[in-house]
Amino acid sequence: MRSDVRAIPEGMHTITPHIVVRDAAHAAEWYASAFGAEERDRLPLPGGKLMFVELWFGDSAVMVADEFPEAALLSPQSIGGTPVVLHLFTDGVDELWQRALDAGAEVLHPLTDQFWGDRQGQLTDPFGHRWVWPSTCGTFRATRSLAPRLRRSAGRPSRET
Repeated sequence: MRSDVRAIPEGMHTITPHIVVRDAAHAAEWYASAFGAEERDRLPLPGGKLMFVELWFGDSAVMVADEFPEAALLSPQSIGGTPVVLHLFTDGVDELWQRALDAGAEVLHPLTDQFWGDRQGQLTDPFGHRWVWPSTCGTFRATRSLAPRLRRSAGRPSRET
C-alpha cells in the first residue's frame, strides 16, 4: 500500500456494518426518511444494482448493498430473518421511533424505560433488519454483583471471580 493512503478512510471506524437488502436505492431513501440517515456516497453497477450506499447515522456509517444471490449476498427477506441487531443511539428517541413506525417499521419490543437506565425498543425495518434504539436516560453501572444475576437469568453460568 502507498504510504500516502490511509488504511482506514478518514471518519470511518474500524468496523462498519454492511447490510444487504432488496432494492438498496429504495432502502437508502427509507433510512433517510425514517431514521434520519445521510447518504454520502454510492457505487452503482452496470445493470442498476448498487454495490453500496454509504449512509451515516450521526457519527457512524452503515453500508447498504443490493442482494447478489450469485455471490451468496442475500437479504434477511431471502433467508427468512436475521440474527443481527444494529444499535442506533439517538437523542429524541421517542420522536424518531414514531417516525420509523409511521414509515412502516414493525415493533418487536416496545420503546420503554429499562432497569439499566436506557429508554429502549426494538423494531424491524421493511427490509428485514432489526434495530435496537437505546437512549441513555439514567445512570447505571454494571457491577460484579449484578452481572452474575443477569447471566443466571439468561440461563448462562456465572463467571464470578
